[in-house]
Amino acid sequence: MFDLAGRVAIVTGGSRGIGRAVSVSLAEAGAHVLVNYRSNEDAANETVRLIGQAGGTGETLGFDVAEPESVDVAVKEAAKRHGRLDILVNNAGISIDQLLLRVTAKDLEMTWATNVNGAVFCAKACIRPMMRAKWGRIINISSVVAESGNAGQVVYSASKAALLGITRTLAREYASRGITVNAVAPGFIETDMTADLPDAAKQGIMDQTPLGRIGRPEEVAAAVVFLASEEASYITGQVVRVNGGMHV
Repeated sequence: MFDLAGRVAIVTGGSRGIGRAVSVSLAEAGAHVLVNYRSNEDAANETVRLIGQAGGTGETLGFDVAEPESVDVAVKEAAKRHGRLDILVNNAGISIDQLLLRVTAKDLEMTWATNVNGAVFCAKACIRPMMRAKWGRIINISSVVAESGNAGQVVYSASKAALLGITRTLAREYASRGITVNAVAPGFIETDMTADLPDAAKQGIMDQTPLGRIGRPEEVAAAVVFLASEEASYITGQVVRVNGGMHV
């Protein structure tokens, strides 16, 4: 297992799904994990309980990634409290699926505020303690649809594609400070977002996936833990695709 002992990590949207799996896996590797949530504190507390059950340590950290002032205050207080901040996983995201002709300005505004602006606000807030330490890991959770596209997801796919541009640009900006910036692009994963899909839709997804199944959150989390580790210190500006071969 990769050793993250002594590291402090923030996982945005860590209360469920991929964020919960990432939080638990980082903690299992030794990091103290700050589980961010916007409104569902009970779910975030459940993630912290699972972290403890796995032998790790963690705590909740409530703020809305789309509100820059809230992000700044929460991150500054967390960095001061722990004396460091080493890892940021930008996982918080929303999906409002509509065909183009039904997309509203509000759909675009809400998706961009969380998926794109939120990632930028969090990276900006976390970069200062990372620069002081001359070590840091920023990992952005994108999506297979950022590269492949998907009918009915023009807004979501655009927001996740934007994360790839952010990843590559920040990788160039902060490599000299010992900070790596990478993205993980999951395919279709067993989460709340996919749980309500009709069986026919799930079968269609599996038919498009060479490995023939839907992925597990823990498989995405494993890629995140690797990118957060010392073993990935020569990897930056890259996209790790965890999609079962759906897009290659």
